[in-house]
Amino acid sequence: MANSALLVMDIQRDVVALADDGCGYLPRLRTAIDGARAAGIPVIYVVMGLRPDLPDVAPPTRIVRNVVEAGLFTEGAHGSGIHPDVAPLPGEAVVTKRRGSAFSGSDMDLVLRAHDVDGLVLAGIATSGVVLHTACRANDMDLPLTILSDACLDLDPELHSTLVEKLFPQWAEVTTAGAWAESVAR
Repeated sequence: MANSALLVMDIQRDVVALADDGCGYLPRLRTAIDGARAAGIPVIYVVMGLRPDLPDVAPPTRIVRNVVEAGLFTEGAHGSGIHPDVAPLPGEAVVTKRRGSAFSGSDMDLVLRAHDVDGLVLAGIATSGVVLHTACRANDMDLPLTILSDACLDLDPELHSTLVEKLFPQWAEVTTAGAWAESVAR
């Protein structure tokens, strides 16, 4: 993809604390981020952000209610910040979304146009959440997709495997962070 961008999605402190069980996830993600930067590919961070006092959550769906009850994703809260091990560099875009997809309630379309992006490389937590929702939307928009299977993580390993082995290959190139970083370095 000549004009692709790497989307680093929902790698927020609280999310990483819940999902990363010491499996080496952040170093694998870091490989993709470093590879993108070295190749001049834009790295765009996506965070879930709900406004304090939740004016944009009424009536909450079951999923949003679970997120709210867990105290996740409140804008400005320490735990909602991007994990420092993979923090953006100055000038890298941070897009705030309001629901599952990177496109939901965000200015993602504007950021992609500003970078002349016509393809996406997806990484994030959770595979069955932001990655799936964003892949569905990007697929509907006819955007070429690459999904970094080991730079995606889910609380349900079996569901993660099903998505990256069975569903995502129907819509996207599925590869690993290391293989992708190596391919863009050429």
